[in-house]
Amino acid sequence: MTKKERFAKVLDYFQKNRPVAETELQYKSPYELIVAVILSAQCTDKRVNMITPALLERFPDIRSMAAASPEEVYPYIRSCTYPNNKSKHLVNMAATVLDRFGGEIPPEVNRLQQLPGVGRKTANVIASVIFNQPTIAVDTHVFRVSARIGLTTHSKTPLETERQLEKYIPLHIRSIAHHWLILHGRYICTARSPKCYECGLVDFCRYTKKNLIG
Repeated sequence: MTKKERFAKVLDYFQKNRPVAETELQYKSPYELIVAVILSAQCTDKRVNMITPALLERFPDIRSMAAASPEEVYPYIRSCTYPNNKSKHLVNMAATVLDRFGGEIPPEVNRLQQLPGVGRKTANVIASVIFNQPTIAVDTHVFRVSARIGLTTHSKTPLETERQLEKYIPLHIRSIAHHWLILHGRYICTARSPKCYECGLVDFCRYTKKNLIG
């Protein structure tokens, strides 16, 4: 099977079996999403969704967050991973948005990456979800699933994975494809004990062939 044929089969499966796929983070504005995505680094969406209501009630917009101190933010996010660093990132992110971008979250990936706490993955999520840009954010789920299924080969970094996926995933479905891979990794192709017998991709999955068929 060629790489092009493998991508076609995977994308066709998801289009038929998961026609709706979107972020599980709860948000109502670009500001709320960027806060949630910064908090989600190495933390579950479920935990982030538990944290953000009180946090956003106290700091409802860019200006209020920029005017805060990390010490003021910390109590609201202490139950997530790395709360010390993330409290600093949130305050500095908001201050940078005010100082450099007039208080508006920028839509471009390269400009988003200028914000504290915003790496390439976070920037791609914001650009895709909020601004409908054809970006593919590679988190641990996307990285793992892409390699297991065989969409990527010999990829050692998220950027390599991103480039390989972009080569074969059409522009108009990149945003949803990102969510397909994330949700598949979160609920089916889990890091430990993947649920291969519940997966519709087993017929052409390299991981299944190697580990279950031999």
